[in-house]
Amino acid sequence: MARLASLNVARPREILWRGKTVRTAIFKAPAPGPLFLSRLHLDGDGVADPRYHGGPDKAVYVYPAEHYPFWATQLSRRDLAYGTFGENFTTEGLLETEVRIGDVFEVGSARVQVTMPRTPCAKLGMRMGFLAFVRDFRASGRSGFYLRVLGEGLVAPGDAIARVATDPSQPTVAASFGASADAG
Repeated sequence: MARLASLNVARPREILWRGKTVRTAIFKAPAPGPLFLSRLHLDGDGVADPRYHGGPDKAVYVYPAEHYPFWATQLSRRDLAYGTFGENFTTEGLLETEVRIGDVFEVGSARVQVTMPRTPCAKLGMRMGFLAFVRDFRASGRSGFYLRVLGEGLVAPGDAIARVATDPSQPTVAASFGASADAG
């Protein structure tokens, strides 16, 4: 069974990037739980640019813990803490090749639904220290995915994540991400 390895949150803040001030909330850090998951966000978390981030279909960003060793090797970094990729939920056992668009999960007392893969933006490149990382992230196929909140509730690190509905006719997150990468 899958589980929630870490809850990660950040408030929007301003950073200096190449001589310009940029507002971002990508610098997520692990938070103790339980935290309340509302229809739009996890308590303690914020969105800097609601034109592209957050909202009902992107209330939670999920990233598999299984990808961290790959990135540690690729980037020759040992300092990658959960939340580094801007995710709210770092999970174990929910890979893009096994999760389908539309899948419904229960985690803690909340119910969530997979909506789409993440499309990386320049702020991820800023977080990693080089904008070319966005290209590398996309090419890796390790996108993570977004959730909408169907039922609000408390979530905590260590919570089991149970799939309660799936539709085998829907694409996996990996297939959906591949299709969007091919189109873009």
